[in-house]
Amino acid sequence: MAETVQAATLRADVAIIGAGPAGLFAAFECGMLRLGTVLIDALDETGGQCAALYPEKPIYDIPAHPAIEAGALVAALEQQIAPFAVPRLLGRRIERLQGSRGAFSLGTDHGDSIHARAVIIAAGAGAFGPNRPPLPGLAAYEQTGSVQYYVRRKEAFHGKRLVIAGGGDSAIDWALELREIALHITLIHRRAKFRAAPERLAQLEAASGPGGPIELVVPYQLHALHGDGGTLASVEVATLEGDRRRIEADHLLAFFGLSTDLGPVSQWGLQSALHHIQVAPSTCETSLPGVFAIGDVATYPGKLKLILQGFSEGAMAAHAIHPIVHPHTALHFEYSTSKGAPGSRDAPGSLAGAGHAPRPAAA
Repeated sequence: MAETVQAATLRADVAIIGAGPAGLFAAFECGMLRLGTVLIDALDETGGQCAALYPEKPIYDIPAHPAIEAGALVAALEQQIAPFAVPRLLGRRIERLQGSRGAFSLGTDHGDSIHARAVIIAAGAGAFGPNRPPLPGLAAYEQTGSVQYYVRRKEAFHGKRLVIAGGGDSAIDWALELREIALHITLIHRRAKFRAAPERLAQLEAASGPGGPIELVVPYQLHALHGDGGTLASVEVATLEGDRRRIEADHLLAFFGLSTDLGPVSQWGLQSALHHIQVAPSTCETSLPGVFAIGDVATYPGKLKLILQGFSEGAMAAHAIHPIVHPHTALHFEYSTSKGAPGSRDAPGSLAGAGHAPRPAAA
């Protein structure tokens, strides 16, 4: 994996904002077309939500992988772009975009300056954070890890009493995923109806039956936390009618969704709809020529919010960018089997043949 670049001025063919799965694969597709890239992300690591929120959660709809953990997917994508030595600016937030198609200038909140001929926005839903329940003393329990909003390591909950709060996919998925690891799981929701795929609901019903590993407590909401010095002892829940109940617990996992913010990107004048950037379906170009958007942040008729769709969009954007960077060179489409392995001296996308690798700008 290429090292994180310190505050600097960089020149690249393509600046990719967002280093989640879609951004990482876009860097690969660009590399195969002799387009040098730089990755910029507000997180301190690549992988986006896959790395930050659920690295051990299995994903079932990645082609050729019946199941692959999110963290393993990110590692494989990193390995795939390793031959291109893609630099990345992590823990940085893009604050400024100036210029036009073929000559953009971007600035980060750390003072970095990036000059690029095209831009790909692969920012997912933008910068994200958990929606926290309004409970007294919450911060103390967050600091000790008694209250968490993401599952980074499943083994951390081995033999623990868990209270999981929420009624959507994340709450149900993790209740089912952790049922064989935790000592006991109590699933709290404000109503008896859950929001998830029918298959998962059927699994939940089976797991929450008599003697099952999951106990459903509905319709209840979180009311208070009880413990000492940030160490959780029990979670108090209540109904709208005021009935209360205490549940012994070592950890509370609260899944109430994420608050997301595109930040300065939303001020760039790009045509948008419902907080998503509208793009041309055939190229993923936005209303600003030379700026493209892929992955969850992009929208168009028929859009599916799937990682594999983001991969496809990364490929389309890279091919649409090629004539911007190489206006006098025809792009003859070839399959990767014809191009050769990335990094091999004869491969058109290899470092040996790349004519526009990202580089520090001259002072």
